[in-house]
Amino acid sequence: MLPWLGESLLKYFGPFRLFTSYLFLASTGTAIAAIATWYFLPKVWEFLPRDRGRIHAVNAKQAEGKPVGAGLLFVPIFLIACLLVIPFDWRVVGALGCIGLSMIEGYLDDRRNGGWNEYVLGAFDLTISLLGAIILCQFNDYKIWLPLIKTTFMLTPWVFIPLATLVLWLMINATNCTDGVDGLSASLSILALIYLGGILYGIVGHQEISSYLLVPHYPSGATWALMAFVMVGCLAGYLWHNSLPSAVLMGDAGSRPMGLLMGLLVMATGNPFLILIVTGVVLVNGATGLLKVTLLRFFKITIFRNVRYPLHDHVRHSLGWSNTQVLVRFVLLQAIVTPILLVMLIKIR
Repeated sequence: MLPWLGESLLKYFGPFRLFTSYLFLASTGTAIAAIATWYFLPKVWEFLPRDRGRIHAVNAKQAEGKPVGAGLLFVPIFLIACLLVIPFDWRVVGALGCIGLSMIEGYLDDRRNGGWNEYVLGAFDLTISLLGAIILCQFNDYKIWLPLIKTTFMLTPWVFIPLATLVLWLMINATNCTDGVDGLSASLSILALIYLGGILYGIVGHQEISSYLLVPHYPSGATWALMAFVMVGCLAGYLWHNSLPSAVLMGDAGSRPMGLLMGLLVMATGNPFLILIVTGVVLVNGATGLLKVTLLRFFKITIFRNVRYPLHDHVRHSLGWSNTQVLVRFVLLQAIVTPILLVMLIKIR
């Protein structure tokens, strides 16, 4: 909306060109999303379902009775803010639709007593991930680049779609598993989104910089970056009320669409290995538990026998870490390790 207004009104008043500036749109979208989430969340959380606790989770009693499903508010705010600040693009509209579907799936799970069967949730996640992968490539060849080598590759849709579907499904579930300590999932996701937004806007989305760093240039990179920064605003407004001790929980209605968005942005950069770099702590915390359960359930292979998952439960139960220690240490790990790995990824090629 704003970019269209800027282009339409520029001929009448020069300063309207500000509405076509991606930096202005990013800051405006972030601010609108943060303020709207911060203001409206306390006004609606009394209508949200209540957390019933998890049987095997550490300190589950502390969450019982709190409003859960805050994503039902901040995800629609995210969608509206994106439509306001992002130049019209059918791929973006399709991606936003998938994120909305993921929110609905998560909210229905939040409000159901005992939640949905994990296989039902997995099937819904897989369907949404497949749809998101198709929207990304639109059944066209997709250019990707890899660490350590300068060569780029064109993947046919029959290769790209399964790869992207796997990445999206993995991010949805890893992010959902990480949502178990006040502020942890949102804080780690904010860091990941800032890194992804910077890569999309300042590296692959910038023709001169991408050429200098020998990475492909994606003209739509800056557009995808706006989505990252708008979600940062939503999560900042949510964290105001979710910081320890939390007054409200994001639930599946927030964690699942948030994970889907990060997966979409990773694939939009053209380098699927970025999932290991910008969301490494999320994957170690949540996805390794998925691996353990999968190997045990389907292949009768036992690994990490003495390790609880998600990992934040293990360090609280076995190492005696407090919730604050888990939050600060996990965030520090991602904040310090990610820039180091990014330099290695981009410069050693």
